[in-house]
Amino acid sequence: MDVTFRFLGPDEGNVLTEAIEAAYGTTYDVRWVYDPLEVGARLADGRYVSCVAETASGELLCHEGMSLAAAGDAVAHSGQAVTLEEARGQHLFTRTKQVLMDWGQERVYSEATAAHPYSQKANIELGAHETGFLLGWIPASVDNDAAVANAARRNSAALFYTKLNDGHDRRVYAPERHHEMVGQTLALCELRGTLAQPPPDFELAEGTELHTEVDTDHNLALITVAVPGADLEEVIAAQRHHLFHRARLDAIYIDLPLDTPATALVADHLERLGVSYSGIFPNPRADGDVLRMQSLHRVRVKVNDVAVASEHGRELLDYVLADMERRD
Repeated sequence: MDVTFRFLGPDEGNVLTEAIEAAYGTTYDVRWVYDPLEVGARLADGRYVSCVAETASGELLCHEGMSLAAAGDAVAHSGQAVTLEEARGQHLFTRTKQVLMDWGQERVYSEATAAHPYSQKANIELGAHETGFLLGWIPASVDNDAAVANAARRNSAALFYTKLNDGHDRRVYAPERHHEMVGQTLALCELRGTLAQPPPDFELAEGTELHTEVDTDHNLALITVAVPGADLEEVIAAQRHHLFHRARLDAIYIDLPLDTPATALVADHLERLGVSYSGIFPNPRADGDVLRMQSLHRVRVKVNDVAVASEHGRELLDYVLADMERRD
């Protein structure tokens, strides 16, 4: 089959919308993809880049997108991967994503469902490595052939990192207990970060500064901690109680900045709240990478529900699950 690859223009937002509808119906958990005008606006201002594979006659075969917090951002998040049924078995997902990566020179993170290893294997073929697992990230309402086997409960996602350029050298202040796993991830992904100990004279801020963003489509919240203070445990406890018992969310994820010694000093305090290790992630509200912690409410994750596609992925998943069980 003759295949051509190209990038969508701002007036082609409907191409993504129709592809998502064909693969997911109305269940896809990123709602803006169903609005062709919103897709077009993001394509126009550089917050989104769409690469498609088509037949010689222009029939869509595969789509892969890349989201940025703002045009020119240093970290991009690839997603909205759709391979139409008639195009499967031709490695078009991998080929389309390679074209997209060749175009961009950013650091690229990619979220892949952990319900099965197909998209994970494609990421690994492109040189990506797992940096963490978002347990319970995908709502049970999402219905496609990748997640149908586990549609009765929330599914998890694996996050991959693909290095296209060198980042800057930096110190990474992770809690001592997580040093081995964080160090392994830094080395495998070739991130230019060096694990460091907090200076003995470092003083915590009295008050924690954070931002909470509720994602109603996912029924979860992301708490970005800008300044981890001495009262972090108290503040997170209050947020967690409100989000779980008043807002009735299923999961919360807490991002702690790895560029400050404060994270190494106070992150372990959250263990008493049932918060556990998720991995190293990008966050557009933070200057650098973050340590992501997670806490689930009325959601159980079983090891058999989460597929992995590499030895590192298995070791990382075992670590994430063990830390969650330790908090229960």
